[in-house]
Amino acid sequence: MTTTAIDRGLGAELAEDLAATAFTLAKRFAAGATMWSIAPSWEPHALHIAVEFVHPVIMGKRALPAVALTGPELVDLVRVSVRAGDIVVAVSGADDAQVRSVLRRAPAWGATTIWIGSGERPAAGLADHVLWLDDPDPRVPATGGFVLFYHLLWELTHVCFEHPGLLKRERPESVCVTCSDEGRPGEAVTASADGHATVRTARGVESVVTTLIDPVAAGDLIVVHAGMAIARLDEEDGR
Repeated sequence: MTTTAIDRGLGAELAEDLAATAFTLAKRFAAGATMWSIAPSWEPHALHIAVEFVHPVIMGKRALPAVALTGPELVDLVRVSVRAGDIVVAVSGADDAQVRSVLRRAPAWGATTIWIGSGERPAAGLADHVLWLDDPDPRVPATGGFVLFYHLLWELTHVCFEHPGLLKRERPESVCVTCSDEGRPGEAVTASADGHATVRTARGVESVVTTLIDPVAAGDLIVVHAGMAIARLDEEDGR
C-alpha cells in the first residue's frame, strides 16, 4: 500500500492552493469557459476530470462544460480546441514534453492552466495553479491522491457559485501608459514574410511586425507589444 501526503491529510499550503484554484475555476466558468483536460500518460485521469465536472451528481448543481482531449498530436488538438478564457487542466509529471508545450503556449491562447502531478516539481511559472504531491513514488498517480484533488476542486467550485458577488469579471491588468499596450505572449500562426507574421494572442489573431526578431517560424512563441514582436520566449521559459 502506498502512503502519500494525502493519506496524512492536506497541509495548509496545499489546502490554500486548492481553494485558490477552485475560485479561479468558478470565475472562469461563470464567464463562459470550457474546461479541457489532458493526461498523456494517464488518460483515465483526463476522462475522469471531464466526467466529474460535466455530470451534476448532486441535485441542484449545474453541469459544467468539460471535455477530455486524448490521443496523439495533443498540442495541436488543444490548440484548435481552446478559446480565450478557457481552462486547461493537465495531469502529468513535470517532465512530460507534451504537457510542458501546452502549458507554455496556453497564455498565448488566452487559457488559464492547472497542473496536477507528483514527484519533482515543475519550474515556477509554468502554470497558473500547481497542485502537487511531493512524493517520488511512481505509483502515486495510481492512488487516490489526484482523484481527491479534482473531486475537491469540483466541490469547492460549486461552493464559490453560492457567492455570485465574488465572481464578477476582473478589471484588466495595468498597461503601458505611453501606448496603452502590454507585453503579451503570442504564438506565430504563420512564418514571417516582409517583416510581418500572423500571431495568435489572448486577444485573438492579429498581424504583428516582426522586423526586430526576424525570422519567425510558425509555432514560435514571442512577446507582442504595441503590434510588434519584441522578443522570443525560450523553449523553457515560464510566464
